Amino acid sequence: MSTASDHIASHKLGPLGAEPELSEMSQMVQQTVHRYAEEVMRPIGVKLDRMTPEEAIARGSPYWEARDMYVKLGFGVDGLMELEPAERAKTMCILFEELGWGDSGLAISFGAGLLPAVMSVMLGNTFCRGLAPDAKLGCWAITEPDHGSDMLDANGMILHPQGSYGRPNCVATLRGDEVIINGQKSAWVSNGIIAEVCILYCAADSGEGADTKHGAVIVVPMDAEGVSRGKPLDKVGQRALNQGEIFFENVRLSKEHILAGPEQYLDAVYAIHTFANAIMGTVFTGAARAAFELALSYAHERKQGGLPIIRHQAVAARLFHMFRKVEAARALTHRVVHYNFTAAQPSLHAAMTAKITATQTAFEVANDALQIFCGNGLTREYPIEKIWRDARASLIEDGCNEVLAIKGGYYLIDPELL
Repeated sequence: MSTASDHIASHKLGPLGAEPELSEMSQMVQQTVHRYAEEVMRPIGVKLDRMTPEEAIARGSPYWEARDMYVKLGFGVDGLMELEPAERAKTMCILFEELGWGDSGLAISFGAGLLPAVMSVMLGNTFCRGLAPDAKLGCWAITEPDHGSDMLDANGMILHPQGSYGRPNCVATLRGDEVIINGQKSAWVSNGIIAEVCILYCAADSGEGADTKHGAVIVVPMDAEGVSRGKPLDKVGQRALNQGEIFFENVRLSKEHILAGPEQYLDAVYAIHTFANAIMGTVFTGAARAAFELALSYAHERKQGGLPIIRHQAVAARLFHMFRKVEAARALTHRVVHYNFTAAQPSLHAAMTAKITATQTAFEVANDALQIFCGNGLTREYPIEKIWRDARASLIEDGCNEVLAIKGGYYLIDPELL
């Protein structure tokens, strides 16, 4: 008597699903980073998840081992930027998907750590690039205690006509040959407590009062006099990612530290937001894939009703939809990153589609995976509850998805049709 198993095709997809055959370089990147993600990131991510925030960033913490080993992999900013744009897009998609597969909190830490260097190279500023070599961990300080996702809306697209953003929490005063920074950035600065260099986005005062639309982008060495930090944030998810407040008290720097002045500020916000949202898309495609793969493996092992649960139709159908969503998130993210790296003008709202789709997919797939693990999924003995918590945080970071959708929708407005 034949069984359903007799009629199951044995064809298996590659490590990145229904992805066309990778180039030799892309295969090398995927295999190298996957091995690092599996052997280093996953076990260290679990350790950090169970530590206090203070323990996780202390010298001797396994975080620094993971960070040092990542730097040694050699995926530096200059090397990535020297690649032909399409190859750079593919490489960065593979790199950050595998890092997200390993541990999304560590992946975001490493990604945020590159931002001062990336933006310095993109804007052609050799002085600022010198302040942010690859070996120095960076951070991106933009959100403020009173102005969260609003800071990503520097052009005021979603500001209500009767609304007011109020006084900024952090202001850079541009005076003569120096810049003087006062105020604070919120507790959500990724790597905020441990970074060595900061790319600061804040309001600027050129003599006529602080202006959030004409702000300044400043590369700040974190050992500069007047820079201090709060406590590391204690969070539900992405506990491997250090986050915390940064305070600036009469921090005086030469104007050479200004990466973008008031006239370039809106373009600089657009550029970094476009890059960051695309990276979020790749990282959480990886997190979604991790949740799916764990659930698929468990469904072959766990028995209920006398059979592995994958033989139950409800479980098989659930797994298929999880697989479908991961494939869709990867396809969209790769398409967007390729477009933004090769187009004359990158698209922020396209990057937003990647961020929102991948993060929503990661949470939905992790939630379905937890259901497949059932009671076991609620315990720390299994990894899925951690991925579920990590994915939940992604719906908020780098602009909460609801605000991004409003802003992205406004980018769809065609004035000629109004």
